[in-house]
Amino acid sequence: MYIPTVNAMTDREEVAAFMKRFSFATIITAKENLPVATHLPFLVSVRDDKIILTSHFAKANEQWKTIVENKVLVIFTEPNAYISPGNYDKVLNVPTWNYISVHTYGRGRLVTQTDKVIEILEATIGNYESAYMQQWNGLPDDYKLKMIKGIVAFEIEVTELQGKKKLSQNKTEPEQRKIISSLSGSSNGNERHIADYMKRNLDAG
Repeated sequence: MYIPTVNAMTDREEVAAFMKRFSFATIITAKENLPVATHLPFLVSVRDDKIILTSHFAKANEQWKTIVENKVLVIFTEPNAYISPGNYDKVLNVPTWNYISVHTYGRGRLVTQTDKVIEILEATIGNYESAYMQQWNGLPDDYKLKMIKGIVAFEIEVTELQGKKKLSQNKTEPEQRKIISSLSGSSNGNERHIADYMKRNLDAG
């Protein structure tokens, strides 16, 4: 990913927090030089100072067969916002787009033990809807095993991490504050998220 120095996310904890918050990501692999992508929810954890991504494919999706042989790219990107040149002090300006994106590279490992797959599913439930756990616990074991046979769980140990936050850092503080004010009042959730990240970035700078 092209990352100008001013846009680089260098704080590993900040990057991990972003990935956890916007955890529905895109996993990209290659098969016979053809890129293949799937959109999946990921659990993001840190073990022994290594970032681990955990998820599962539908077994019918044969992309799972490609994640062990070659490097895997997983892209986390969610909030983005159109930035109007009306926010700038000078007329000689053009529109742009603000966004945050994290690219992770690593190699996949399939998780095949039934008990480990169940652990992954229950961790996923705990992360996204802990209230569902009571219903899950009441499901028959044969039903759970049938569901498990229809998926392929996996983990990716991240070996390369690239983070970019394009938040109008190249503009003056008054211009950035004007953009924040404009986006904060938007009915679009993405735009409000960008405003929040811009404010935090500006206040921390």
